[in-house]
Amino acid sequence: MKSRKSEKSDIIGMISAVPLEGDLLVKKLKLLKKSISGQPEAYRCRAFGHSLVYLISGIGKTNAAHSATVLIKKYRSSIIINFGIGGAYLSGGLCIGDIVVATKEIYADEGINLKDGFHSLETIGIPFLRIGGRKLFNEFPLDRSLSQTAFSSIRRLFNVKKGIFSTVSTCTGTEKRARELAERFRTICENMEGAAVAHICCLYGIPCVEIRGISNIVEKRDTTKWDIGLAAENCQKAVMAFLAELS
Repeated sequence: MKSRKSEKSDIIGMISAVPLEGDLLVKKLKLLKKSISGQPEAYRCRAFGHSLVYLISGIGKTNAAHSATVLIKKYRSSIIINFGIGGAYLSGGLCIGDIVVATKEIYADEGINLKDGFHSLETIGIPFLRIGGRKLFNEFPLDRSLSQTAFSSIRRLFNVKKGIFSTVSTCTGTEKRARELAERFRTICENMEGAAVAHICCLYGIPCVEIRGISNIVEKRDTTKWDIGLAAENCQKAVMAFLAELS
C-alpha cells in the first residue's frame, strides 16, 4: 500500500486573470508555455521543490471557475494560488503597492434588491453550495493555514494585510458604492475572480490561497492615479516568497 505522502500530488496550481499579472513569474521561474489551443493559456515548470502549473484564465468569474476546474481535474493540483491585482477600499487603510491575503471571499453582487436595499442569497434561501450539512451562500473561506503562511512570508518584503475580499461583476467607480460594499461585507478590497476560484476549491476540497497587489484605491474612477505595474510586480514577488516558504 502506498503511503499517504506518496499519493499526494506535489503540483501547485496558479491562476491569474491576465498575462500582466504573471509575466514576472514566467520570466523568473522559466515557466514554459504548453502548446494548447484556446483558453486558458497554460505554463509549467519545476521550482521550489514542486511542479508548478500556471493558467491565465481571462477576466471574470466564469473564466476563473473554468481554470480552477482545469487545474484540479486535468493537472491534479493539490493547492491553488489565485493571484493578481485588486482595488482597495478606503476603510482598509491600504496603499497602492501593498499586498493583501484573503481570509474569505464574498460574491458581492449575488442576491436580491428590495425596498430596503441589497440582501444576500440567504434571503432567497438557495445556497451556492452544500457541503455535508453546511450551506454556503455568498461567503467562501480560504485555507487558514496557507493564508497565514502567505502572510508570514510576505510581511518580510511588503506591507501586507489579511482580510475579506469582495468579488464583483461590475467594477466599482464611485466612493458611495465602495463604502456600501466595504460596510456590507466588511471587505478590504475588490476583484473580479476570487470568489469563483474559492467556490470551486471548496467544491473539490482543494486548499486555496489568494494573494493580490493593490493597484488603486476604490473611489471616483481615475486611472491616472493607478499603478497596475507596481501592483502586479509586488504581487508576483509575494507569490514567489510564499512558494519559497512552502518548499
